[in-house]
Amino acid sequence: MPIIQLSKSNFFYNLDSIVKKSGSVEKVALVLKDNAYGHGLCEVAKMAQEYGISRAVVRSFVEAQEIEKYFEYILVLADIPDTPSSKIRYAINDIKNISKFPKGTLVELKVNTAMNRNGISMSEIDESINAIKNQGLVLEALFTHHSCADEVDGNYELQKENFEKIKKIAPKGIRFHSCNSAALFREENFSEDMARVGIAAYGCLELPQELDYVSQKPILSLISKKLSSRLVQKGESVGYGATFIAKEEVVVSNYDFGYGDGFLRSCSNNYKTSQDVAIAGRISMDNSSFLSDLDSLEIFNDARVVAKSAGTISYEVLTSLKSYIKREII
Repeated sequence: MPIIQLSKSNFFYNLDSIVKKSGSVEKVALVLKDNAYGHGLCEVAKMAQEYGISRAVVRSFVEAQEIEKYFEYILVLADIPDTPSSKIRYAINDIKNISKFPKGTLVELKVNTAMNRNGISMSEIDESINAIKNQGLVLEALFTHHSCADEVDGNYELQKENFEKIKKIAPKGIRFHSCNSAALFREENFSEDMARVGIAAYGCLELPQELDYVSQKPILSLISKKLSSRLVQKGESVGYGATFIAKEEVVVSNYDFGYGDGFLRSCSNNYKTSQDVAIAGRISMDNSSFLSDLDSLEIFNDARVVAKSAGTISYEVLTSLKSYIKREII
């Protein structure tokens, strides 16, 4: 089986830069949804607790339960609880859902500021706040999400302006947060109550060259073990579809990481590992062939490189990694 290694030193390096931008470790809410972007939910939670992070953001109540012991504050983005919790609060994504939350639930109201995905409309704020009060819920914060903070197209500025309007009409004592990773690193003087940081903590944030930004360090590496080796003669093919034809006599080895484990099949025929070892043909379900005779092969140590080969984004590369792959902190 392949193994995933997580660099604690790189993770802490990334968190140092995030804390510097946010102004305080207390303002950092680490996004751990979808198995911590494929890094391992509990593994990353443990490292975050060691660093001093006390806030986390997850997708579901199940995820919140798994990491509850590591954090003082947990925000669930897409679930509705059966019973309230003193530590877990829930996002309200639609005004119609307010009546579904049990009395006493800690909630945060998401407002649509132009992304047009989740969140109540800006015109529904007063109505939603009254409905939350009538339902007996505890409203702690208003928040939004940026759709284009990693792009220079004017949309980020529009959403930021809309959220500033919301702050002016919100009840006193309400907290505010809007910044994801990209938005935080675009801010010159961050002043909100917290920032929800995901991809920057994992070291794979990418911003346009126009934006002044110091890159983080990827924390995840994937190591695969050799299953077999063979000598392939000039003119012979390798793998499904015979898409690789040897131009000379080469050693081809098979390694135990395939698309069934999360290696995107679109990397077939056009990928080189972090050790500059070329893939040979198509990626199979459970294994992949490379021009190598190494006993173990570092398939990648930067998801952004894989993403370019696959024609996608690092988020997909990372979250595609199956949860059964062993994660170890180094």
